[in-house]
Amino acid sequence: MTTALSVSDVHVTLGPNHVLKGVSLDVRSGEFVTLLGASGSGKSTLLNVIAGLQAVDKGHVTFDGVNVEKRPPQKRNVGVVFQSYALFPHMTIGENVAFPLRAAHRPAKERRAVAEEMLALVQLPGMADREPASLSGGQRQRVALARALAASPGLLLLDEPMAALDKQLREHMQVEITRIQRKVGITTVSVTHDQTEALTMSDRVAIMHEGQLVQVDSPEDLYRRPVNAYVASFLGEANLLPTVDGRLLDDATGALVDGTAVLRPEDMSVVPVTEATPAWCVEGSVRLVSFQGSRYRLEVSTDHGRKVVASLAPSTDLASLAPGARVRMGCRNPDRVHVIEQVATAAIPVPV
Repeated sequence: MTTALSVSDVHVTLGPNHVLKGVSLDVRSGEFVTLLGASGSGKSTLLNVIAGLQAVDKGHVTFDGVNVEKRPPQKRNVGVVFQSYALFPHMTIGENVAFPLRAAHRPAKERRAVAEEMLALVQLPGMADREPASLSGGQRQRVALARALAASPGLLLLDEPMAALDKQLREHMQVEITRIQRKVGITTVSVTHDQTEALTMSDRVAIMHEGQLVQVDSPEDLYRRPVNAYVASFLGEANLLPTVDGRLLDDATGALVDGTAVLRPEDMSVVPVTEATPAWCVEGSVRLVSFQGSRYRLEVSTDHGRKVVASLAPSTDLASLAPGARVRMGCRNPDRVHVIEQVATAAIPVPV
């Protein structure tokens, strides 16, 4: 598969801040890649660099092998969907969708035909003559997506396009945008701070932290095999426990920590005293049990002050899990345990 987008050793400084610090990323043709990170991590700046809205201090950006970092936004053949959707209120829906074609001086008949085709693609047929003010948030987002696709761009950029939607509509639109992207086959780079959105929609997710890419991987590999404690704790909830010689550390031994075990809450369970102790097991006192609809969340404090969380099935007997009760928490499936070597985690301490 060919490389549609390549960002190579890009540096950006804004005022006194070194916002991007040698970022490199290759995106394959037809791939959906999401830039995920906390506020200030540099993800929106990187998207702006790709769009041509932000100049680089150093580095290169290429589309299909052609250098574009000196090319203005209107010459980059990219479609952009902004968080605000940026629809023109004085234009009809059809005119909004056809605007990129109008700017390119395409014939009116062609513009109308393309607008109708794009509206059908986003499941808004027959709405070309309506006004933007008459649409719901989800419909406006679809129109913005239709407009971004109207000129058949080589690259689609999504700048937190679902941040303004409520949870139910956001989840619905995640599926819809993914469906459309797969159908059109367009190379897509998205920015979000929503972990679920990134995991749901992406072929690969690029985790950003303080202006650098920490890990770029498939959603499953990021979740199951994070490269360091930051990725493990940022992408979903995780129990991060120190290890020595392939086992959880008993703090009383004073042994030198050689790694960090990543145990996800859904892989942890209560281990009855009548059952043999699993290899990956800790003991402590119950701090809190909370009902979360489809699951119970159990929080335990170990004897050495570390917090361990488990996600338990609704059928769990809670009688023995009152606050203060002693309990053993373990992961029975060793394949679900990922150990990060200490050399990769030294710069980021394991939280307690």
